[in-house]
Amino acid sequence: MTAQQLPYQNPKLSATERAKDLLSRLTLDEKALLMLDESPAIPRLGIKKFFWWSEALHGAANMSNVTVFPEPIGMAASFNNQLLYNVFTATSDEMRAQYNHRMLNGGEDEKFHSLSVWTPNVNIFRDPRWGRGQETYGEDPYLTSVMGTAVVKGLQGPESSKYRKLWACAKHYAVHSGPEYTRHTANLNDVSPRDLWETYLPAFKTLVEDAKVREVMCAYQRLDDEPCCGNNRLLQQILRDEWGFKYLVVSDCGAVTDIYESHKTASDAVHATAKAALAGTDVECGFNYTYKSIPDAVKRGLISEAEVDKHVMRLLEGRFELGEMDDPSLVEWSKIPYSVMDCKEHRQTALDMAHQTIVLLQNKDNVLPLKKNAEKIAVIGPNAANTPMMWGNYNGTPNHTVNILDGIKAKQKNVVYIKGCDLTDNKIVNPLFAQCSINGKRGLRGTFWNNTEMSGSPVTTQYYNNMVAVTTAGMHNFAPNVKIEDFSAKYETTLHPLKAGEVVVNVEGCGDFEVLVNGKQMQKHHTWRTTATRTPINVEAGKNYNIEIRYKFVKTWGANMKINIGTESTIDYDAIIAKLKGINKVVFVGGISPALEGEEMPVNIDGFKGGDRTNIELPSVQRNFLQALHNAGKTVVYVNCSGSAIALEPETKNCDAIVQAWYAGQEGGTAVADVLFGDYNPSGKLPITFYKSTKQLPDFEDYSMKGRTYRYFSDPLFAFGYGESYTKFNIGKAELEHEGDSILMKVPVENIGTKDGTEILQVYIHDMQDANGPIKSLRGFCRVNLKAGQKQVAKISLNKKSFEFFDESTNTIRTRHGNFEIMYGSSSQDKDLQKETIMF
Repeated sequence: MTAQQLPYQNPKLSATERAKDLLSRLTLDEKALLMLDESPAIPRLGIKKFFWWSEALHGAANMSNVTVFPEPIGMAASFNNQLLYNVFTATSDEMRAQYNHRMLNGGEDEKFHSLSVWTPNVNIFRDPRWGRGQETYGEDPYLTSVMGTAVVKGLQGPESSKYRKLWACAKHYAVHSGPEYTRHTANLNDVSPRDLWETYLPAFKTLVEDAKVREVMCAYQRLDDEPCCGNNRLLQQILRDEWGFKYLVVSDCGAVTDIYESHKTASDAVHATAKAALAGTDVECGFNYTYKSIPDAVKRGLISEAEVDKHVMRLLEGRFELGEMDDPSLVEWSKIPYSVMDCKEHRQTALDMAHQTIVLLQNKDNVLPLKKNAEKIAVIGPNAANTPMMWGNYNGTPNHTVNILDGIKAKQKNVVYIKGCDLTDNKIVNPLFAQCSINGKRGLRGTFWNNTEMSGSPVTTQYYNNMVAVTTAGMHNFAPNVKIEDFSAKYETTLHPLKAGEVVVNVEGCGDFEVLVNGKQMQKHHTWRTTATRTPINVEAGKNYNIEIRYKFVKTWGANMKINIGTESTIDYDAIIAKLKGINKVVFVGGISPALEGEEMPVNIDGFKGGDRTNIELPSVQRNFLQALHNAGKTVVYVNCSGSAIALEPETKNCDAIVQAWYAGQEGGTAVADVLFGDYNPSGKLPITFYKSTKQLPDFEDYSMKGRTYRYFSDPLFAFGYGESYTKFNIGKAELEHEGDSILMKVPVENIGTKDGTEILQVYIHDMQDANGPIKSLRGFCRVNLKAGQKQVAKISLNKKSFEFFDESTNTIRTRHGNFEIMYGSSSQDKDLQKETIMF
């Protein structure tokens, strides 16, 4: 060590030793600043600016030139934790690469582009109405635990490395799963011990104990009268004392402020700060930081400086473990080059995963796969050419995206495309962007500023050849390099109509926006809730009409803007079907989109509220369309895009085939087309229950698991774990080998069909001594790849933990000796399972 080098500057010392030394040199005010998610630089000690809040839900988020993988709920359908590990190894490569590129070129740390990523979301998707369920790995605690572990290990890198690649975060702890519109005020005071320990906590426990996740995010709501970010039982007794978690607890954004503003369990910011810190929240993510009042809380005796030191010690250890205070040459991850961004290998991984996410739900008379170029087909529906839908939420912006129409056209020469309808509206706008131009370019120009005054130099300019649909929900931005908040935009074009008549300028927005035509203000709105406007223009052929939409961000949760210019008409199903004369096969691509479901969104239309859904039926405009196609005698292949379960009971009658495609990422269109035309045999299985109707669901705000998910419900439309194939499999009788506290299951699986394919063998266990327990619980699975005619013995090992269930006599999770039913097969449905009873 040189004479000038202090202990905290010595990379040969442990992160703990370095953190302890640096902590001793900080003032109380500096410690408080370090406990903010946007931590400023402290130049006198060489501490750089650092941001704890970045996102990597299914790829590096909030930036361009990245690989966008399928939404997590889709990746859960793969039941492939090894491939998921590869996805997040690629994701962490890209997060490190863009960080390295910026820092090596004289830049500094940036919000959303740093080394702490707030993923995975391991909340249980208990109710399909929850808009954020798309971010999760489904409704099952075991599947969520296995997939969540793969995510964490892919992001953080091997524990044997001196430095962590990134820090991952298990969120939202705990019992968080909607509704979005009550999350800041809800008090969950009736969650049973069984549901808490057997459903809501297992994934968090696994990620802490087995995956060694470095961060846990506390949730917004109260649990048993205490806000989760000020809940001593959750954060201290369970997380730290029982599970041994020794790393960082971060708050959800604004959750500490909620303690006094929404929950009113503290009188002001100072008392909320003391409450959260004493309970164990180390870093506050906020919009109006309460943790700035930490020095005041110490002076008033509400917390001690020694208590503050415990939190700062943890976050400093984290920063040293990431290597962000050391010379990059010492950190192996700093050598990842920028060339890995959206590289060929990552695109292939995105395609591989997109393939495995797709679930074939129905295939009457083997209508699928379609034969290429055998006949003309029609592609219809609001999601066929909906490129942003493919990206899901909390996403980055890829360099290229193959939407579903693109994917089909790449394989099929004779395609007729008709959008047909919107997602929810019974009117349709026939766009006239081909008759719009600006600066010699077709379409609409968007200009963006990182201020709300449209002043100074714009940060970027974008051109649109079709409808504009942008939102900040799910941490999108309106355009590359545009901030999520405090920005403004101007959209401009000149319409050159070819025909006289009425043209509408439809603008939906949440914020401050106005619509001008030829310089005259036609609409002006200042709103925190999405407002839809319709501006009719009576146009003459050959004349020019200058259209301008000005937008300013309004301080609220999120912002959005949707612009369409065209002629408007009510949907005439018969007229559309008349255009299909001579075409028998129709691929209808519908569902919903991330513009309708997501985190606390300013959406309030029929069927949707605040990011959630008020019912789970397919929007009536699409349901009626499919009915009309069926009545016209068309062979209908329905591709459903959604981040959650849709009640498709009428569609099972009106459609010949149903394919669940989720939000499939940048390569998703290729993957869907590969499945439709038989270049890939679908193997996905549902990670959630598809119910028959909303009527089957308990009250959305009831957190009891009774009547929810396959574990407590047995009358689904499509069951958890279900998914068809283009081939047939036979699952033979299992051989059970007892090895101490473990059981090795050997199950013969044979492909008795004519195509190569993959079966996902699933193992469920029922505790026969537990009258109030789950019907069955997933405790193992295995992907079995088989060529046509091939047979293989699949092996699944069950250990003592596989037989852990809730014990009502002790209010704990434990393994009791007794009789257990082991069920194994191709889905959670009884008819797809064989059963063995054993004593364990």
